[in-house]
Amino acid sequence: MDGVHSMTPVRQAAAGLRPRAGVIALAAIGFAVAGWMAGDPLMQAVLVLVAGTLLATAVWVLLLHRSETRSLAGDRAQFARLLEHDTIPCFVTRADGGILYRNPAASATLPRMQAETLAGALQGDLANPGAILFRLQSRASAAGAAQEDLVIRRGHMRLSVHRSGEDAFLWRYESSADRPPPGADPVPLPMLTVGRKDTVLFMNAAARQLVGERVRTLERLCPALPLRSGQVNPILTRDGVIACLVVELEGMAGRREVFLLPDMAAPECQADGWPLFDDLPVPLLKLGRDGTVQMSNLPARDLLGVGNCAGKALGELMEGLGRSISDWLDDAAAGRGTVHSEFMRIRRDDKEVFAQVTLNRVIEEGETVLIAVLSDATKLKSLEAQFVQSQKMQAIGQLAGGVAHDFNNLLTAISGHCDLLLLRHDQGDPDYADLMQIGQNANRAAALVNQLLAYSRKQTLRPQIMDLRDMLADLTHLLNRLVGEKVSLTLSHDPLLATIRADKRQLEQVLMNLVVNARDAMPEGGDIRIATENLTLETPLRRDRAVVAPGRYVSVKVIDAGTGIAADKLQKIFEPFYTTKRTGEGTGLGLSTAYGIIKQTGGFIFVDSAPGDGATFQLLLPVHDIPQQPAPEPEVSDAGQGRADGVVLLVEDEAPVRAFASRALQLRGFTVLEAESAEAALDLLDDPDLKVDVFVSDVVMPGIDGPSWVQQALQDRPGVHVVFVSGYAEETFADTQTAIPNSVFLPKPFSLTELTETVQRQMA
Repeated sequence: MDGVHSMTPVRQAAAGLRPRAGVIALAAIGFAVAGWMAGDPLMQAVLVLVAGTLLATAVWVLLLHRSETRSLAGDRAQFARLLEHDTIPCFVTRADGGILYRNPAASATLPRMQAETLAGALQGDLANPGAILFRLQSRASAAGAAQEDLVIRRGHMRLSVHRSGEDAFLWRYESSADRPPPGADPVPLPMLTVGRKDTVLFMNAAARQLVGERVRTLERLCPALPLRSGQVNPILTRDGVIACLVVELEGMAGRREVFLLPDMAAPECQADGWPLFDDLPVPLLKLGRDGTVQMSNLPARDLLGVGNCAGKALGELMEGLGRSISDWLDDAAAGRGTVHSEFMRIRRDDKEVFAQVTLNRVIEEGETVLIAVLSDATKLKSLEAQFVQSQKMQAIGQLAGGVAHDFNNLLTAISGHCDLLLLRHDQGDPDYADLMQIGQNANRAAALVNQLLAYSRKQTLRPQIMDLRDMLADLTHLLNRLVGEKVSLTLSHDPLLATIRADKRQLEQVLMNLVVNARDAMPEGGDIRIATENLTLETPLRRDRAVVAPGRYVSVKVIDAGTGIAADKLQKIFEPFYTTKRTGEGTGLGLSTAYGIIKQTGGFIFVDSAPGDGATFQLLLPVHDIPQQPAPEPEVSDAGQGRADGVVLLVEDEAPVRAFASRALQLRGFTVLEAESAEAALDLLDDPDLKVDVFVSDVVMPGIDGPSWVQQALQDRPGVHVVFVSGYAEETFADTQTAIPNSVFLPKPFSLTELTETVQRQMA
């Protein structure tokens, strides 16, 4: 109805001049008479010329009036076909409020039915209808439709308006005094309400008239179940089986609203069969064979986020099909293959919207056209994305765990034997620099594994209550060195900032990653601002597929004025190994590490950005009001510096790690008993005369694992202390370790000093 209801400015101007056409004609006659009576020939010629001009103007206005009358008559006939039998009072108005059409129900209901404007027609019920109509029309112009429930002199009423074209609005006036009588059908399309087991709970009058009776199940209605939404289905009617376009909408409590559109599925669809297109309650597009949009209804335009899409190609409105859109349309138009729906992403800048699109082939006047049935699939794709993300997290977690265990064993052997070599070389030795390079690169490799563990949330955290202001104050010097001279770093804090509970070292890593990314986004320099504040959420915050529960949070924002991030990249920046930097400039683990650390801490991380407008990363960390206990004074220990004694039972299935650990402990004076498995260790402990002071055991081993064999051994030797070592995170067996007294955890890779000091402390 886009082209039916709109009035151009020329038509409006003509409507204003029509009452003056007679006046113009009379003025022309007057000038003609004056010219005839004038004695001066020159004056006579001028007056006759003016009279002729006025007479031509009057004729033009009359012709335009006649054309306008015919156009309005066509419009009114169109409106009459749609609204004549509607029991609800309906009006079609121009944007200026002038009434183009009123249905019989409106003429019979409203006391001022002869008014030229809708405000005048409602004057009898509303004291000030102008303000209400302006408010509703403004909302409908922006959103497509609007409604309000009002109190009038006769009770309650609902006034609703729908945008219909560029310059026309459809108004419906429903009051409590004139509800539709029983049997009246507010929905002109055949519609059914279907329950969970295909039970037909309701059929409107149009559906009963089409089918011929009230059916109880879908099986009686459709011989080929299940119904295929958006496609042509055979429907059993009073005239036999006919093909109907079926559209299903999800309702509440497992119910479905099923609409039957027999006219759309006819082999030959006449041009005058499309006026109801805009009134259908489901998003529909009429496409040419080449994919050009010929017609769209209001629900489709609302879903696409456009005011008008006529003449546009389908590829301009949607994307994401696995193959060429033109090939897909050509197959549907030619009837090749089976008709199936496709999930596509709508090209909208305001938000991410997905649609399930089903194409149906229709012949109109000998030409093939396609009816595209659209269904909002945003929630479905959001759930699918969450499921895929959880699968990715699980896969990365399993990968990281396996890599951490095997790789950390290798790194332990490399760095450990490097430490052993460094004991025999001083700084003046030619090999000293090479050994230091080996050790440093082993540490870098260990840091890379830790980043994978951070993303998969399988690293060992050491949370503590802390004030972010103090932590940032300590970190400022390092951050200033990271950003360089071209970039200035400023901090602003809430003076009453609450405390949080997090791993200080890991949170520092998150902030350093964000600051480094902000610096890299400003190659010419700029300002980076870190702002902290308290944030209280009274209601759940839903954002980026995450739901932040109500409560108190500390917000940390890292704001830059850099190049910004494109919308298509925002969805991927937290994925591992995804980077927008050039090859060799980034691993793609910085933001994924930050994401994993923050999620493992119990917080949230969000990003706001647009190309050219910089980026803002926000961390939301839960507030912890538990009073902070005074930190114990660090113990100054000389463990590992001198000779020690005692018996250590070393159980490690990796031979290189076992060899390094054994030599390191022996160099410090310990007596070391080696076992390559838990079973071998238990065999050694069968000797009652064997005295052991400390067990050093790997956690994950073939056969009996570390905690299991240690628990068996402690039954006969309860006084032995334990050191567990593992390439996995401590959380993987934290509950089991808690049940083992006098046990500590040493993560791999560990250095010679860390191992000997840990065993020395356990020995003490």
